[in-house]
Amino acid sequence: MKHPRRLIAGVAALLLAGSAGAAAASWSGDEGDAPGSTAAAVEATPPASELTEAQKKSRQHEVDILLAHRATAVLKGDLKGFLAVVDPKQPALVARQRLLFTNLRKFGFSSLKYFTADSWDVPPLAEKYGPTTYTTRVMMRYQLAGLDPKPVQTDLGYTFVRRANLWVLVEDGAIDETLSNDGHRQPWDFGEVTVVRRGKVVVVVDKTEAALGQKIARVSEGAVDAVRRHWPRPWNGAVLVVAMSEPRVMATLWTAGNGQGWTIAAKAVTLHEGEQVGQESGPVIGSRIVVNPSMRKTLEEDLLVHEMTHVATVPIGAKTPIWLVEGVAEYVRAHSIEDDPEWTVDPYRKTVRTKYLPTLQKLPGPNQFDDDADRAYALSWWVVEYLVGASPYHCRREWVDDVSPAGVRRGARGGFRCGRRGRRSRGDWSIRGRRSSSGEPSSGHGSSPGG
Repeated sequence: MKHPRRLIAGVAALLLAGSAGAAAASWSGDEGDAPGSTAAAVEATPPASELTEAQKKSRQHEVDILLAHRATAVLKGDLKGFLAVVDPKQPALVARQRLLFTNLRKFGFSSLKYFTADSWDVPPLAEKYGPTTYTTRVMMRYQLAGLDPKPVQTDLGYTFVRRANLWVLVEDGAIDETLSNDGHRQPWDFGEVTVVRRGKVVVVVDKTEAALGQKIARVSEGAVDAVRRHWPRPWNGAVLVVAMSEPRVMATLWTAGNGQGWTIAAKAVTLHEGEQVGQESGPVIGSRIVVNPSMRKTLEEDLLVHEMTHVATVPIGAKTPIWLVEGVAEYVRAHSIEDDPEWTVDPYRKTVRTKYLPTLQKLPGPNQFDDDADRAYALSWWVVEYLVGASPYHCRREWVDDVSPAGVRRGARGGFRCGRRGRRSRGDWSIRGRRSSSGEPSSGHGSSPGG
């Protein structure tokens, strides 16, 4: 299931064919004739491979007009207008597009545009639908009210054909595999959803799991409060959490590592300005938190704190070393746990100091996170803890200039604080987020924050 957009000044040229339920636009091969004019349609439309550049540009402009109308239909709640371009001969396609419209209306867009990007030659589709087949990547540029500071972008793949001078949508997912891996599979692209709003937190769940959505919203709100207590830079707490049963949402991979496997509990997916086809084509705008479907019903607040710290720290920049990005998230997570006077992570501090620090030679990089996630997260957290205690900068990027493996080891030997005493041991707290009866961080497979 995919969709389109672009609000063009020429929307007034849009014509709707009432009886066929499809949007009409006449096609002239001459540059002088504007697409969508009332000129008579050419009886014999040339195959796509024989189109002149002017005809290709005219075709693109005509479809852009239809896409602009669909974007307007979403914003205005006009189901009939949204479905006008969909092939009425395909009930399954109509049903998917109707469900798409239903989902889109639940998200609350402050802006929405659909527009064509590059076209694709797909011989099987041309053979199926004839010489006028037009397969194109469509960009969906949108801004969710109260969540996105600027518009963000995703892509989808549509196929149109001309019938009796009308462009008709006949395929909404035939080129999915050629699009970006994580860009075009959005929460609204699958089954019907429930959108739960609690303050500035928005949670998306399956329609049948509204109660779970309310629970996650409450936990998320607590996580937001924790992040704002321990991250000193301003953050308004606006975040979208996706906790659906569908594993393909944003195509997040839920297992990673060195082959022995460790399970990601949730992941913050970064959004870039002008992003398309999976490329980081602009500055970072924000994030979505996607919860592992298999863990959505047991998700704990401290794991969400880790991911929400990533959302809050987006302004520190995409080039920040991974050890600092993950270390800050674990630092905030650990201190959120210790906000409760009954809990401490001291046993984990002891494990890190005795198990990982003696062999520290360099700060963890991407390979270390892939090969030994436990060690990489633990050392990154320890380094940030050390810097907060030793550096005058306190939670700032200048930490990078102060740190070295030798310095961290010296700081540990010099009596780096190991937490407050007289509380229940949260020795079960580790990057995997599991409880163990022994009071020490659990080994083996568990659940970790996703990055």
